[in-house]
Amino acid sequence: MSGSSLDGLDIAHVQLEEVRGKWSYQILNCACVPYSKEWTELLRRATTTSVADFLRLHSRYGHYLGGQVNKFIEEKGIAHQVHFISSHGHTVFHEPGNQATFQLGEGAAIAAVTGLPVINDLRAVDVALGGQGAPIVPIGDKMLFGEYDYQLNIGGIANVTVWQGSEPLAFDICPANQVLNTLAQRAGKEMDEDGHMAAAGNLLHGVLDEWNKAAYYSKLPPKSLSNEEAIDIAFPALLEGDHSIEDMLHTASVGIAFQIADAISKFPHGKEEGSILVTGGGALNQFLITELRYALGQLGIKTIIPSVEVIQYKEALVMALIGTLRWREEVNVLSSVTGSTKDSIGGALWVI
Repeated sequence: MSGSSLDGLDIAHVQLEEVRGKWSYQILNCACVPYSKEWTELLRRATTTSVADFLRLHSRYGHYLGGQVNKFIEEKGIAHQVHFISSHGHTVFHEPGNQATFQLGEGAAIAAVTGLPVINDLRAVDVALGGQGAPIVPIGDKMLFGEYDYQLNIGGIANVTVWQGSEPLAFDICPANQVLNTLAQRAGKEMDEDGHMAAAGNLLHGVLDEWNKAAYYSKLPPKSLSNEEAIDIAFPALLEGDHSIEDMLHTASVGIAFQIADAISKFPHGKEEGSILVTGGGALNQFLITELRYALGQLGIKTIIPSVEVIQYKEALVMALIGTLRWREEVNVLSSVTGSTKDSIGGALWVI
């Protein structure tokens, strides 16, 4: 899969096992393939191209994905060990209010290049049923990580899974890594490694106040953010005035931690101490995690940071689970999460 932060293509070779309704997993091999400058720009500008160029890009990116999977299989020495490919692709358009979403990366092209069955287009059925189509990771939170009270992913956009009885409710919280990475890139760096630049900055109180006024934050879940909406929330406030990159990174990080804690506070855990599993690239940002630990600690929630493999590849792992459930023709998208009219079996199957 490819996330909104555009840091690269995540590939995970996963083994899943189900015994009497209980699922377990192993991440056997994994890699993140960084995007070239050309691919970064092509993906970032995909929605501004003509229809003809967009369709060409959809096919070209599918062939690119297939080629990267073939290279991964060869490098890891796992030929004949892969049953099928589950591909999320890269979201370039998401407008659930108009029952429309699009993930770039043609499944037929991936299948043609690899010769393997491919399951993709994982969100479309849910959106057609009136759902947000996002987040779709909570099916994995329920089946693979259910021991935690909350499951937080800090990717390009921060999203969380909370629980209402035995059923998960999940929603996008706020812009996250795509904002931090964009700011760091203006300083000539790919990212703010460990949050060092943010730690050196100062809090811009007025900017933080503007960030926190976004109308999206007052909406009730289920709800989701497109990449464009996330940027619109963050950058008008951050870029007003002559602020240093360090100050903007510091303020954005504090804002992310505040919004996460504020969203979670509306779903109390009802225990002496709750627990939250934090994954996604933001879990490696030490300054952000320090701010988050403090904010969540005020709510009696312990922040759990798992292994680097789970941090970086949890979403790819869950795409494997979603594909597996689709293969078995079992529910893989939950209406309690997305707000659709019913649970659904999402995904298109391509077989060569």
